[in-house]
Amino acid sequence: MTRRRWIAEYWDEATATLVGAQAEHMARVLRAREGMEADVVAGGRVFHAEVAAVTLSGEESEVRFNLVTELVADPALPITLALSIYKFDRMEWAVEKATELGVAAIAPMIAQRTEKHLAQAAKKRVERWRRIAHEAAKQARRSDVPIIHDPVSLSERVRAASQATRIVLAEQERTTTLRHALDEALASPQAGMPSFEIALGPEGGWAPSEEALFDANGWRAVSLGPRILRAETAAIAALTVVASYLE
Repeated sequence: MTRRRWIAEYWDEATATLVGAQAEHMARVLRAREGMEADVVAGGRVFHAEVAAVTLSGEESEVRFNLVTELVADPALPITLALSIYKFDRMEWAVEKATELGVAAIAPMIAQRTEKHLAQAAKKRVERWRRIAHEAAKQARRSDVPIIHDPVSLSERVRAASQATRIVLAEQERTTTLRHALDEALASPQAGMPSFEIALGPEGGWAPSEEALFDANGWRAVSLGPRILRAETAAIAALTVVASYLE
């Protein structure tokens, strides 16, 4: 039987601890008890663990594990999705699915065509996006949780220093496909696997000044093909294409 996987809030070399809602769920719903086995993620590593102690006390609940054996775990894909903020229900879906597919990080951006009320509310939503990523990582049995960066302006993200191969999905691009850009990046002589950052626009696409900004800062404009996709669909399609090259 497949053991449940939990992501610890606290850990050291020998133990790991769940607290709050995770611990309360394990203790109250799953009736955790000493000796129960589970897989526990602690500091990006996965362990076969056994419950050592259970404290059921609402928000102060704790489940402490003894870490028994480290397990082999698949690393996150070396991909950051730079997502222009769009309707929150669709944004949440994209965060969840990108996490399941193995993305390393998601960087929300405020673009010119991001709706004003969404831009204003984004900083209050980021903790919810992090919770969604946390739950999706458990569901997908990941050994880590993707980083969800604080929202910043598009110009700040585009100009930030990076060693990654930086790609922007652009509707007006017709000659260079995402696959072509990946072929070039993976064929270049360099040590180790390259990392990628992929920028996706909001509903309505990039403003002309944003397209110029990407170009001026070394981002490669690519196409996913002739079809017009919703922002969240484009994010998952792009991530799937890159993952097919890397895995």
